[in-house]
Amino acid sequence: MKKYKLITYRTLTGTKKILKIPKKKSGQWIIYQNDEPTYLVDCFDFKTESNLIMNNLILSERKSIDEVIKKIRKNKKIKLSLPKTPIFEFEVKSEIKELQLAPLPEEWL
Repeated sequence: MKKYKLITYRTLTGTKKILKIPKKKSGQWIIYQNDEPTYLVDCFDFKTESNLIMNNLILSERKSIDEVIKKIRKNKKIKLSLPKTPIFEFEVKSEIKELQLAPLPEEWL
């Protein structure tokens, strides 16, 4: 299990919780499925086959993570998203959560 930072924001439309990677590097994203943090993509983790495929798609084929997620949503009819920090926000609280996030399934890529 890895540690992540769960931040609760108060926005114009209510509260929003976003899970963030501490010491995030370029090429790392948390992917939400059905509005819950479910997958971790790390393009530089060469131990996992799906991360190798993502590395190829994003770095070699010059696709953005948004394009890859959009294609998976369309082809597999799965509700995937990347969390976005609200434009107008006020951070209410921050806590550390231990979660086991899986890599994206290879068959989706």
